[in-house]
Amino acid sequence: MVFILFILLFSAIIIIHEFGHLIAAKIFGVYCSEFSMGMGPKLLSYQGKETMYSLRLLPLGGFVAMAGDTDNELETKVDISNLPPERTLIGIAKWKRAIIMLAGIFMNILLALVIVAMVILHSGSYGVSPDTTIAKVSEGMPAYEAGLREDDKIIKVAYDDLNISIEPKTFDDINAFMYGHDDSEMTITYLRDNETYETKVIPQYDEASERYVIGINSYAIRYEKVNIFNCFIYAVDYLSYVTRTIFMSLAQIIRGIGLENLSGPVGIYEATSQAVDMGMSTYFLMIAVLSLNVGIFNALPLPILDGGRVLILIIEAIIRRPLSTKAINILMYGSLAVILTLFVIATYQDVLRLF
Repeated sequence: MVFILFILLFSAIIIIHEFGHLIAAKIFGVYCSEFSMGMGPKLLSYQGKETMYSLRLLPLGGFVAMAGDTDNELETKVDISNLPPERTLIGIAKWKRAIIMLAGIFMNILLALVIVAMVILHSGSYGVSPDTTIAKVSEGMPAYEAGLREDDKIIKVAYDDLNISIEPKTFDDINAFMYGHDDSEMTITYLRDNETYETKVIPQYDEASERYVIGINSYAIRYEKVNIFNCFIYAVDYLSYVTRTIFMSLAQIIRGIGLENLSGPVGIYEATSQAVDMGMSTYFLMIAVLSLNVGIFNALPLPILDGGRVLILIIEAIIRRPLSTKAINILMYGSLAVILTLFVIATYQDVLRLF
């Protein structure tokens, strides 16, 4: 059952992404010969007015075959010899192509928003995370020794040796930022009586929680009643926190920090198993968070991704001519190498964690 739910998780995220491309392509009149759910040999198909909708053997994602799309070698190619240019991807305006490329990202974010809103609505309440005002400082702990006290408000946390910092909005942001840095020295900037102060803190290991802590507590989470009218507002609040965490992680990975915390398909399978054990609401939240991750990842300016393809369109619009095939191939293979490297590192870390 976990394996089936794992496959459904990945398939739903990729299919909704490709469906976004399909809808946008049809809006702008681009001919799409096939929309496939799954990869590999075809099992079932239905021929629509001009698009074939198919189910394939391997339930690993899907694709939409658009006329004039030459970037996806694994997908079905479309014969454009008898099509007018305006019905091909390369024959329409660049801004229309950009919208088609970004439509998949939009659908991933929309899927995340709808799922989170429905989970929150089902739960009947939503816990609003407290801001960064300290409710309690434990005596004898690093924060107390560093001079932090009750009602100080943390406005910045930095690891000077790593040259990374954040301006947290909630205590959750602080916890996410500290994850994986163990006993690295931190510089905390805080407000007290409208005056700004700085102090340095080195977290210490807490056996009870099995993690590194500095000994501060937040004020209690505020629980709000949820209805059909406000569930999407709270979903935006939740996804905003997840988005901040994703960008925080990406910024560190770009600097080569936190690569040991990367996780690939093996780790996601393990996380799926844990989510299923915790209940279907947790499983659906996991789908939402991964869908948001996929959307943001695809927006990165790597030419093999949607964001990178839009970047190429912008460059071509600026220089008023298309990039050479050689230049595009260099960019494509370079970005592919980056992604494959991250995949190998993530899988290696997953295997290490298993044993």
